[in-house]
This record gives sequence, structure tokens and C-alpha cells, in this order.
Amino acid sequence: MTATWVVLGIIALIAIWAITLYNSLIRAKNTVDESWSDIDTELKRRYELIPNLIETVKGYAAHEKTTLNAVIEARNKAMTPHNTLDAQAKDENILTGTLKQLFALGESYPNLKANENFLQLQEQLSNTEDRIQAARRFYNANVRDLNNKIEIVPSNVIANLYNFKQREFFELEDVAMREVPKVQF
Repeated sequence: MTATWVVLGIIALIAIWAITLYNSLIRAKNTVDESWSDIDTELKRRYELIPNLIETVKGYAAHEKTTLNAVIEARNKAMTPHNTLDAQAKDENILTGTLKQLFALGESYPNLKANENFLQLQEQLSNTEDRIQAARRFYNANVRDLNNKIEIVPSNVIANLYNFKQREFFELEDVAMREVPKVQF
């Protein structure tokens, strides 16, 4: 009779252990999903600010259509649904590069630099870019934690059993994109 209780106790401990590990993997997965949602929210804010900034610049830089069209095209491409995080990151990096070009236009137009609307939009977009970077760091930290749980023994046993998949980091591809844009007015 005692051996039966010992076996039942061991089975109960193993079940509690497995449930605890499974729940920690679910929490980590949900945290990654939530942190991606935070990035998505900031990206949408960025998409909404860009047309206002472009319209302000258009009045001063009518002949700079190539740059303005590149920003519009990059924004539209970044807004479309993506199949992978890598594709999303690539399009976001292209958009960031075209925004640098747009801000550089301000150097060529002194009246634009003094335009209150332009300065306000630029400040809002700059703040949004900062929040996107913070959200990326938060997301990547959560991805790291989830990926560690999926790879490290003993939680990898439960992760493999329930088919948990590693997530991709949201990284910049182009080394030049890692530099902070220098826009001065």
C-alpha cells in the first residue's frame, strides 16, 4: 500500500512539474505576442504621422517628388500584412531610411525648418521612433526569454512535446540603419 502512495506521489509531482513548465511557456509566448502588439501599435502611429509630415513638406519642396514618393511607397509597403517578422523588419528598415531622407530635405529649405507644423510633426515622429525602438528592445528580450525556455532542459521536453516554436528577433539588417539619424534644424 505504501509503494502505491509513493508511486502516486511521484506521478503527481511529475504532473505538477509538467503543468508548471507548460504554463511558464504559455506565459512567455503570450508576453512575446503582447510585446509584438506594442510594436505594431507604434508602427501604426508612425504610419498615421507620415502623411501629415509629407503634406507639410510638399508645400516647400514640390520638386523633391522622388524623396516624397519613396517615403509614401515605403510607408505603404510597410503597412501591408507580412508573412514573417523578417519581411516586416526589412520593410520597416526601408521606411526608416526614407524618413531620414525626408528630414534631410529640411536642411535645403530654411522656411521649412522654421515651420511650426513641420517641427511639431517631426517631434512627434521622433518620439514615435523612440517608442518603436523601446518596444523592439522589449520584444527582443521577451523573444530571448521564450527561446531560452524552449531550448533549456527540462522545459525543452515540454516545449517539444507541445510543439512550441522559437520566435525571430526584430533586428536591423543594414548596419547603416543602426546609426542614429542626425537631423538638425
